[in-house]
Amino acid sequence: MARCAVLHADVQENPPLDGYTDIRTGGWIARLPASWRPYALLMRADRPIGTWLLFLPGLWGIALWAPGWGTGIWLTLLFFVGAFVMRGAGCVVNDLWDRDIDGRVERTRGRPLASGAVTPRQAVAFLAALCLTGLLILLQLNTASIWLGVISLVPVVLYPLAKRVTDYPQAVLGLTFGWGALMGPVAAGAPLGWPVALLYLGTICWVFAYDTIYAHQDREDDAMLGIGSTALTFGDNTRPMLAVCYSVTVGLVAVVGWQVGLSAWFFAGLALPAALLLRQVVTLDIDDPGHCLVLFKSNREVGLALALVILLGRL
Repeated sequence: MARCAVLHADVQENPPLDGYTDIRTGGWIARLPASWRPYALLMRADRPIGTWLLFLPGLWGIALWAPGWGTGIWLTLLFFVGAFVMRGAGCVVNDLWDRDIDGRVERTRGRPLASGAVTPRQAVAFLAALCLTGLLILLQLNTASIWLGVISLVPVVLYPLAKRVTDYPQAVLGLTFGWGALMGPVAAGAPLGWPVALLYLGTICWVFAYDTIYAHQDREDDAMLGIGSTALTFGDNTRPMLAVCYSVTVGLVAVVGWQVGLSAWFFAGLALPAALLLRQVVTLDIDDPGHCLVLFKSNREVGLALALVILLGRL
C-alpha cells in the first residue's frame, strides 16, 4: 500500500490527514451518530481483525475440549463477544499510554486520543464501561476461568509499556493475545496441564510472528522514535524467523492433537493452515506495508482453518 494513501475522514468532524493509515471511517462507522464515532475508532471497531485474532486461540481450546456441541457453541459466543469488548479495552489502554507517540507516527496520528477527538478523561470512562461489560461476560464462566480472566489484565496493562523497555514487545503481545489458549480449554473443563501449556506456547509463537509482519508497517517511524520492535530487530532476517515460529506453532498444535487423541483427519487437515502460513513466509515483502497488512490479516483464515481441522479430528 503506497504511503500516499489518504485517510477518508468525515470532513465536518475530522479533516482529512495525508499519509498511510489503517484507520477506516467509512462503512458502518460512518452511519453511527457523530458522537459515537470517535469511541468506535478508539476501540478499533473499524478493524475487526484484532477481535478475530484475540478470539481464535480460545476457539481452538473450546474446539479441543468442549464436552458437547451445546457447551461449545455457548462458550464460543461468550468468547467472541468477550474478545470484541476486551480487545477494545486493550486498545484504549494502549492509546492512553501512546497518545503522544501516536501523534508522531504516520499510521496512528489520526487515532482519537492522538488527534484530540477524545480526551483522556473520556477515554478512561469508556475503558471502565468496557471493563464492566467484560466482567459481566467473564462471570458466565467457571471459577478457574474467572481467575484467569482477572490475571490476564496484567499483560494487557504491561503490553503498551513493552516497546519502551525491550526490542521484543511482540513477545509480550504473544503472552496477551495468546491468553485465550489458556482460558478456552479451562472454560471447557480441561485442567491446566501440558496439553494446554503447549497450546499456549504454540499460540505465543504464532502471535510473535504475525505481529512482526504487522510491525514492518511502522519500521521507519519506530526507528526514528527509538521504539523497540521485532521488525527492527530481525529486519531482513524476518523471513527465516517466521519460518521457525510458524513451524513451532504447527508442531506444538500437532503434539496437542496427539495428546488429546484427535483422529488422523486432524493431522491430514493440518496441511491447510500450514500451507497458509507457508504462503506468508514465501510472499513476505517487508518493504511493502500494504502487503504486510494483507499478510497479517490473513491469519484470521489460518486460525479458522485450524479450528475446522480440530473439529474434523473430533468426529
